Amino acid sequence: MKDWVPYEKVRNHPPDFRIRYRFYSEEEGGRKKPVFQGLRCDFAYDGNDIKDTGIFAIHPEFEDDSGNIILDMSNPVSIQGTARMWILFPRMRREIHLHRIKIGVLGHFMAGRRRLGEVEVIEILSLITNSETLT
Repeated sequence: MKDWVPYEKVRNHPPDFRIRYRFYSEEEGGRKKPVFQGLRCDFAYDGNDIKDTGIFAIHPEFEDDSGNIILDMSNPVSIQGTARMWILFPRMRREIHLHRIKIGVLGHFMAGRRRLGEVEVIEILSLITNSETLT
């Protein structure tokens, strides 16, 4: 078993927000292979034309059914569940995401221009504090 090192330990700050997600099936245009902890997909807001807005470096950290970070990297994550989200660039956190991330906001996991799944923001964690303290 390969163990995941939680982002909070690696990045030295708490996550920005939590989501509920559902990965698309291959028939819906999703991935052919299972997803494992450590997936570094990007994020797009639902309704955005990514040709205009682009996609954002916001990475998921998947949780188990009890809301704990999945540490075992040898098993795929669930097709649907919850994840903690990490905004990678402080400037983007302050200038864009602080104003857009709210409970109920919809978005997508992205691999380039391809949508891998849908997400809904279910909880704001440290988005505001991180926006004020991280540079």
